[in-house]
Amino acid sequence: MKEKIAEHKRYIAFIGFGLCMIVLGASDSLRGIFSAVFQNHFSLSTTELSLIVTVSYLGNLVFLLCGGNLLDHFNKKKVFLMTLGVWMIGALLFVTSESYPLLLVGMFLCMGTSTLMNTTINILVPVIFAASPGLIVNILFFVQGIGTSGAQNIVGRAAVDIVNWKLVNGVLLGGALVSMLILFFFNMPQVTQKEKESISYKSILKNPAFIYCILIFGFYFIAEHGILNWFLLYGINGLGIQTNQAAVLLSIFFGGITVGRLIFAPVVQKLGVERSIIIFGGIATILYGIGIVGGSSTVVVLSSAGLAFSILYPTLVLMLQNYYEKECIASATGMIISIATLFDIGFNLVFGKVVDLIGMRLAFFILLGSMIMFFICLMLFWKRAKQYKQIEPEQAMKI
Repeated sequence: MKEKIAEHKRYIAFIGFGLCMIVLGASDSLRGIFSAVFQNHFSLSTTELSLIVTVSYLGNLVFLLCGGNLLDHFNKKKVFLMTLGVWMIGALLFVTSESYPLLLVGMFLCMGTSTLMNTTINILVPVIFAASPGLIVNILFFVQGIGTSGAQNIVGRAAVDIVNWKLVNGVLLGGALVSMLILFFFNMPQVTQKEKESISYKSILKNPAFIYCILIFGFYFIAEHGILNWFLLYGINGLGIQTNQAAVLLSIFFGGITVGRLIFAPVVQKLGVERSIIIFGGIATILYGIGIVGGSSTVVVLSSAGLAFSILYPTLVLMLQNYYEKECIASATGMIISIATLFDIGFNLVFGKVVDLIGMRLAFFILLGSMIMFFICLMLFWKRAKQYKQIEPEQAMKI
């Protein structure tokens, strides 16, 4: 009987996490979808528009660094619910405010807490779903992708004014509240902190793989997040595409990421972590290049690159397990992703000014350059990787 109750509670936790992931996935995509609305409603220059994205990634950096420390020292359920509460405050600002500065505050809160909640869920899943953590994590990533691509496809067609922006955030706020209530009554098991007390941050920094991984993740973030944040304006202002058509093309890209994470999972299992990253990374770079160089005539190729992108991020995170021992893998992953976020921040600080100078069409080649650098760093790392490994790749695949 106890097992049935435990199983029932796991289902409840999955529903709570799943609903939260849908809300976060949809919310994370909104700033790109409504970028043209922000620009018109607040009379923003491209530089001011890029500040919205920069503040978002600054929130990522701050919340991931500070929140990681909170997760190490306090009850994870309380930290998660507190973080979700802060996200709801940010969403409430979106619904109630008519101010550009308050929009920036909301972006800082919502995007920063979104990153921290994703990290917390990844930590809690192996504890709650001990029998199949890898499967559950992939399903939750898939569910989050449904929120992202669904918002881009459905909401993107209705992103015409600030009223719809407020309406969509009101709906997401309601979804977050339901998720909070579900998880509030779920008794999450405690995660032991014994191993974390002996973590040597110096050893994480001195690992030769550390710099390579930061470069790989940093350039990858610019390439993928650049599509998320700027593709709609690129299509409208750079290529002369109608808003609804650009929204559909954007939804194809992230829809490909969503579907690809399911259909290519067996391929990754068969090829292994590093070979999969090299093959899919190479294909993604080629499609990315063709899509940008050809402009409006090949933009659909850029959208189709989402399928190749699909496995890259989760598999890159999995790859880190090859180079760091399990006692410090969580801390190492957090440090690498936090520092790599600085690439996003730096990019968005200058991208708006570049667009003002040379236009969106030419400025988008910066994204292509970043994608190429991602693949170059990946290949250099792959050639030297064996001497850095802490465990065998087969062990990392057993999740």
